[in-house]
Amino acid sequence: MEKTNQRVAIIDGCRTPFLRSGTGYSSLMGWQIGQFAVQGLLAKTGISHGEIDEVIMGCVAADIATTNIAREISLGAGIPQSVPAYTCTVACISANQAITNAACSILAGNSEVVIAGGVETFSDADIRLSKKYRKFLLDLTLFKRPKKLLDKLKLLKGMGPLDFIRPEKPAISEYATNLIMGENADRLAKRLHITRERQDEYAVMSHQRAAKAQDDGVFDDDIVPVVLNGNSEPVVRDNGPRKDANFAKLSTLKPAFDKKYGSVTAANASFLTDGAAAVLLMGEKKAMELGLEPIGFLKDFAYTAMDPVEELLLGPAFSIGKLLKKTGIPLSDVGVLEIHEAFAAQMLANIDCLESDGFGKEALGLPGAVGKIPRDKLNIYGGSLSIGHPFGATGARLLTTCCKRMKEEKQKFGIVSACAAGAIGNAILIENPSAE
Repeated sequence: MEKTNQRVAIIDGCRTPFLRSGTGYSSLMGWQIGQFAVQGLLAKTGISHGEIDEVIMGCVAADIATTNIAREISLGAGIPQSVPAYTCTVACISANQAITNAACSILAGNSEVVIAGGVETFSDADIRLSKKYRKFLLDLTLFKRPKKLLDKLKLLKGMGPLDFIRPEKPAISEYATNLIMGENADRLAKRLHITRERQDEYAVMSHQRAAKAQDDGVFDDDIVPVVLNGNSEPVVRDNGPRKDANFAKLSTLKPAFDKKYGSVTAANASFLTDGAAAVLLMGEKKAMELGLEPIGFLKDFAYTAMDPVEELLLGPAFSIGKLLKKTGIPLSDVGVLEIHEAFAAQMLANIDCLESDGFGKEALGLPGAVGKIPRDKLNIYGGSLSIGHPFGATGARLLTTCCKRMKEEKQKFGIVSACAAGAIGNAILIENPSAE
């Protein structure tokens, strides 16, 4: 395996509208939502299905019926059966991992053209039966498989009525710490002295920016319309952004996790979201051969892993610091920042850390702070707090937005970054082809 001497070109990206879970996509399986994004990407770029060498999609809450959801998406989108497809799961940076895996595959010469992205739906998430009931069913049908009625009844020993009717409650918590991410966000806010007022102000800003971007048609080129059964009109807009969001309204909400002392609320945290996004990547030479103009080049990337209790949500601070140290590019040269907004507290914590001399020296081994984060460079069209956060898909949305912004704002470098459950962080450095 030899590394090819070329750059990885980002040709384009698109996504479905992001919808709050339990709304428009309730009747769809995840692979169907992902199929819309991939079909939209193929139509938008005009690339032949036969040119695709590989499909990589991120997904977190996989349906047991479609565990390799990338393969189902690929087949559903009409990509040839001979094209390999696989799914990767790294919590909220699953699409980031899919994208960097695609870049590595291209650089290694294993693939020339790759579709990468992700999908998520919580509208029909798998909910497990009680452990005793699961064991009963498995023994009955797979393991012991008794034939006599009496032997079947013996399998019920030790089970009570509630074991048949009470499922395990779904919970988005850290396995290692048993903390819900919102609880960790509250802990982080307290530890770093991030006030409720700052969090609500940030959330309002995110919603106002996203609502304005919607009204200005900023997302129109990236969103593929989705036609749902029984509806004559296609879904063409995200339903998360709230034009009416204001500080007075948000400040009245009660804490969602630490009910007594917390500052994280339903409004300053991202919400469960259904949606899919995909990007087309290929080697620069292949892009020239096909006559396709890249919207960006994937220049480098970095992953980090931190303390899952104290640093769970600080992935952007660690990974951006590591990436810039690795490349030698100062933060002041990065004109576009697209960072995943899990919580307002998380965003503010990462900004504070990146701007902190102490954090730069102690956590990253730098002479001082990573650098200043200008608000006019960060998530100017809103972010996950307002647009929505389908866990497996967000990274692909961030990448597409970053590339489009770099071109519009005539910036040479952009960074996409996110935190993930398990205290994993990622940052991707993008270069603008037009700024060369």
